[in-house]
Amino acid sequence: MSDVTGAVAKAIEEIRRTFEDCEVEVFPDGSGGAIVVVRGIPMGCPYVQERVWVGFHITYQYPYADVYPHFTNADLRRSGGSGLGSGFGGASFRNSPAVQISRRSNRLNPKRDTAALKLLKVLKWMKEQT
Repeated sequence: MSDVTGAVAKAIEEIRRTFEDCEVEVFPDGSGGAIVVVRGIPMGCPYVQERVWVGFHITYQYPYADVYPHFTNADLRRSGGSGLGSGFGGASFRNSPAVQISRRSNRLNPKRDTAALKLLKVLKWMKEQT
C-alpha cells in the first residue's frame, strides 16, 4: 500500500491476519494514514447483534499515536434492554450514524500496543460490559 506509511501498512496486515474471518476495508486518508473498517466481527451476548463492524482511524503518526476512538453499528443494543452505559456515545463515522466506543490508551507503548491489539482490547471490554 503505497498510499500509507510503512508502519500503517504493517498494522493493516496484522489486522487482516488477526481478523482473518472478517472483511477488512481500508481507505487511505491522503496523509499516510488510513480509515479501517472490520466487518463481521462476532459479538453476541451481551448484545443483540451476532456480528458487528468496527471502524477506526490509524493516523500517519502510528505507532506513536493511539488508535482512538473506535466506532460500531449505530443500532448496537444490549440483549437485556438496558442502555449501553459509559464509554459509548452517539456519533458519526464516515458520514453515517454510529456508536463511538471511547477506550483511550493512557500508557501507549509503541513497541507493544498495535492497532490489532487495541481492537482486541476494545472488543474484550465491550463483551465485559454487563
